[in-house]
Formats: sequence, C-alpha cells, structure tokens
Amino acid sequence: MRSKRLAVAAWAGVLLVAGNAQAQSYVRTDCQGVVSPAANRYDSPEHERWYKRFWTGTCDHLTLCVPGGPNWNEIVDKLLVKGGPGERAALLPKACRLGQTIGLEWSREHKVRKITTADLKVFDTMLEATGDTLKGVDRVDAAARAKLGGK
Repeated sequence: MRSKRLAVAAWAGVLLVAGNAQAQSYVRTDCQGVVSPAANRYDSPEHERWYKRFWTGTCDHLTLCVPGGPNWNEIVDKLLVKGGPGERAALLPKACRLGQTIGLEWSREHKVRKITTADLKVFDTMLEATGDTLKGVDRVDAAARAKLGGK
C-alpha cells in the first residue's frame, strides 16, 4: 500500500512539473530555467493569455489585442546582441526575470495593474538609450519595482 502511495505521489510530481514546463513553453528556451512557473499567479485565464501575449506577441482570443512586436522574447534577443557575448551570462537571467516581473503585472486587468502599455514604451526607450546594457536592465528593473511599490 505504501509503495502505491509513493508511486502515485511521484507520478503526480511528474505531471505537475510537465504541466509547468508546458505552460511556460512560450517563454524563450534560454529563459525557461530562470523564469519560475511557480511564481506566476494569474488572476484569471485571460491574465495568463495576456502574459503569453507579452512574451510572444500572439493574441490567442484576446479582445482588443494587437499581435506582433515588440514582445519580450524579441526584446531579450536585442539585449543579448547589444550586450555582446561577454555580458550574456550576467544579462540573460536579469532580462528573463525582468520580463516575468513586468509581464505578470502588465498582463493583469486594467483596473488593477500597476504597469501599463505606456510604461512598457518608457522601459523600451530606457533600454534603447543606454550604452551599458546591464545598467539599462537594472534601471528598468528599479523603475518597474518602484511601480509595484518596491516589491
């Protein structure tokens, strides 16, 4: 009996991990190890679809959604090119975590979210304007956290 329970518990764990990996399949592959699916708390199925839109540019039955870019997967590409190979190891995890922080908030319902589309444009301008990619990501991270009340 105990071995059956252990087997069931192990199988449930495998399904949970597989479900989380599949749920994050829209996040670029090199960010998947950094962006924690367990940290994602969605207010609704629509919130999750908008989060997917943030990463991919795909609308997936979202009202008033404009597909395409920029999306976070593209922005991470641009940041990695701009930072160059020497900054990749430090830049990639920061950019991935920043995408999760910004995306989870931006994708919330308009009435409750603290990061808006206008903020995304400001953040993009901040990233484009800096000559030091790591400092630019740090500045945007600080600005986003300030919008979230210092979280």
